[in-house]
Amino acid sequence: MMGRGRSAGVRLLVLLHALGGLFCLIGAAWPMSPDTPVGLAWALGITGLVVAAVLWAVGDRSPVVPHVALGLLTLLVALLASRSATAAGIVGLGPVLIALGLYAAHFFSRTAARAHMGAAAVLVSLGALVAEPAGFLLPWVIAVVTAGALTEAQGRLTARLREAASTDPLTGLANRRAWTAEADRSLARARRAGVPVTIAILDLDDFKAVNDRDGHGAGDALLRQLTAEWSQRLRASDLLGRHGGDEFVLCLPDTDLDGAQEVLDRLAEGAPASWSVGAAMAAEGDTLSALLQRADTELYLDKRRRRSPGPLPS
Repeated sequence: MMGRGRSAGVRLLVLLHALGGLFCLIGAAWPMSPDTPVGLAWALGITGLVVAAVLWAVGDRSPVVPHVALGLLTLLVALLASRSATAAGIVGLGPVLIALGLYAAHFFSRTAARAHMGAAAVLVSLGALVAEPAGFLLPWVIAVVTAGALTEAQGRLTARLREAASTDPLTGLANRRAWTAEADRSLARARRAGVPVTIAILDLDDFKAVNDRDGHGAGDALLRQLTAEWSQRLRASDLLGRHGGDEFVLCLPDTDLDGAQEVLDRLAEGAPASWSVGAAMAAEGDTLSALLQRADTELYLDKRRRRSPGPLPS
């Protein structure tokens, strides 16, 4: 459906384009100076509103969309700078440059944010240099340096917050929320490509006894050691996460049940602890919740087999 899946980043870009367009229209209707480029203001205002409407309709269909939309916004600001009638009008674009950098730093990777900020600083500065007014150089340089510094600071802060929000502090694995989000994306990719994906749940055997006998410090050390060994034996595409306590979840893209069993056997080789496991391969129309439920059922059966060797009663 059109417009479905609008992230916070896309919604904010819609707002930025819409507000920019609205302000340009207001400036065109009530120009503050006889030299105001009224025709350009009308054109930029209409363009801003049209882009906002297109963004609202497109939503998050592609990860490239926010980058293109922010780049377009940068070009529009640079064009506005090139036609500024006063030095104050150029310097007044400084906060806009800062807003572009902060947006990029919050929603994109630090590398992408730096690229966007660099491009915005160069393009808007070039636009300002070809404009008629003079006497803005020093305040503009201050604005550009401030925008760059704030972008870098916001990027570093966002990276730390994102890591803290998505990482289990004990094991360094993806926490439940982050794992669920990435596993959902993996399931969607597998569905589009028509390839298998398998979900497994691993639950340590008698972990409570380790804590009771040796203390929680020993239990924590065992979890760190075990998950470190698992991580070394998994492929780069495999996603291991801590579901809670001594329960872990594993997403195996491009892997059927036989392939998943090979991975699980590899994890068990020489491991410092034993665990029960349940696995389920995605079927047509499966949701992640349904997959986890089937894997949990298999986990329960595996636990029963371990406690009572032999065939299970029907």
